[in-house]
Amino acid sequence: MGQQEKVATSLAGTVSEEISASLTAVDAELARRYPGDPGTRQPVHTVYVPGDVFEPGTLRSWGDQALAALDEHAPDAASFAAVLGIPEELAGPVHDRVRAKLEREPVEDLRIDFEDGYGPRPEAEEDEAAARAARLVSEAYANGTAAPYMGIRMKCMEAGVRDRGIRTTDVFLTGLMAAGGLPDGLVLTLPKVTYPEQVTAFVQLLEAFEKAHGLDAGRIGFEIQIETSQSILAADGTAAVARMIDAAQGRATGLHYGTFDYSACVGVSAAYQASDHPAADHAKAVMQVAAAGTGVRVSDGSTNVLPVGPTAQVHEAWRLHYGLTRRALARAYYQGWDMHPGHLPTRYAAVYTFYREGLQPAAARLAAYVAKAGGDVMDEPATAKALSGYLLRGIDCGALDTAEVARLTGLTRADLDAFASPRRGDLTVTAP
Repeated sequence: MGQQEKVATSLAGTVSEEISASLTAVDAELARRYPGDPGTRQPVHTVYVPGDVFEPGTLRSWGDQALAALDEHAPDAASFAAVLGIPEELAGPVHDRVRAKLEREPVEDLRIDFEDGYGPRPEAEEDEAAARAARLVSEAYANGTAAPYMGIRMKCMEAGVRDRGIRTTDVFLTGLMAAGGLPDGLVLTLPKVTYPEQVTAFVQLLEAFEKAHGLDAGRIGFEIQIETSQSILAADGTAAVARMIDAAQGRATGLHYGTFDYSACVGVSAAYQASDHPAADHAKAVMQVAAAGTGVRVSDGSTNVLPVGPTAQVHEAWRLHYGLTRRALARAYYQGWDMHPGHLPTRYAAVYTFYREGLQPAAARLAAYVAKAGGDVMDEPATAKALSGYLLRGIDCGALDTAEVARLTGLTRADLDAFASPRRGDLTVTAP
């Protein structure tokens, strides 16, 4: 060893103490506003069906229709890969996993719609449909046929439909409580939010419901659907969506981009309304920055081009949907909306290809980081967090297996969780 260096300082110990004291409020504010990702599973998509269409067999029906579309229009791995441009070495694994997913868990997140997909109805009719939705959701969770996440999209907080939206929410939640309580996978989606005050009003509604039923404060969270330009840029020039997250008082779980309402709001003609339009990219980029670090996830919207009709037409729609989904994944929008059972094969094909083609390099980089090995990339803790999150998302959706990730990285699921969400506790890695 070389000569031991003499360590000297110039500042009194009180300087550090005084600085820390001056930043106490900032430390608390950072912890409150930016707690980081919750570390829970994020579904790869949201499927929505009108409130009067949802049936006990809806989820299985979507899976069966998706499998039938594969059988008719791409009956084997080679033909499916050829349509979508999936690399030859991934054709078999992706095709097999897509079919297995459609058989096992065709829908990851279901929203029973009482807004645009349902429309205005007589009061008694919507009451009955909301109560029926609550009963069917409760039964699905009880008998094991539920999607991991399920809930409703009520009408918004605008004056013309506000009372109806409040009542539908009340009827649905009350029905769930009467049937045994709120399921862990419950999700509510508040659409067409324009002002943060509308978010505050919805929080007030949920607080009143929790108090009425003796629930823990904050038990019920919700998503905010971004469908107006005013939700991105307020009249005073501020980013309204950031203020909406704050107005939710910790209840916001997601920001969902509404492709067609938002596009129409900013004047995009119908033929060009799509999730890859520059206006859409701008809105989602603002949403992404506003949500970063808050624990609120961002979701892409949908395409209205349905894979129906003759095979050539289905293939064209599949290629469009696959491409949009891959594009969104590369931009860190890990969730989107699907409008038709025929979208499920390409949703899962895009997601599975995304994770399987990146499995080897991501695992190698993470293993090297843990082992402090060399290589041509010098990664930092933030990159290790991103690599772990990537692998965990792949595992959660069925693209990857826990065992193969462990074999390639030497890490357990608990290790990956710790890297991806360090706020859960001290990081302890079991690998050598």
